[in-house]
Amino acid sequence: MAKKGTGYFDRKGNFFKTGREATESDLAALLGQIGDGESLAPGIAHTILDRRLEIERLFGEHDEMMAEEAAGKGAKLANISDKVTKIQRPAG
Repeated sequence: MAKKGTGYFDRKGNFFKTGREATESDLAALLGQIGDGESLAPGIAHTILDRRLEIERLFGEHDEMMAEEAAGKGAKLANISDKVTKIQRPAG
């Protein structure tokens, strides 16, 4: 008797029994070949999924720091432009 089940496909069309396996395959493909010989990408993909919340929190903190840094640079440039005197070029 045939059994019915659910399966998942990664972006390359490979079939997996679980969504986690399909996601790990997609992450590994995104990372590409890491290391000599057999790639370390599948193991790294597994770790990324295991530590997803911590990684997302880290990226959130990174985005905040980059926004603050960009705002600081913008403020510095504004202060500098207030102190610059433009010199008129002679006509001709």
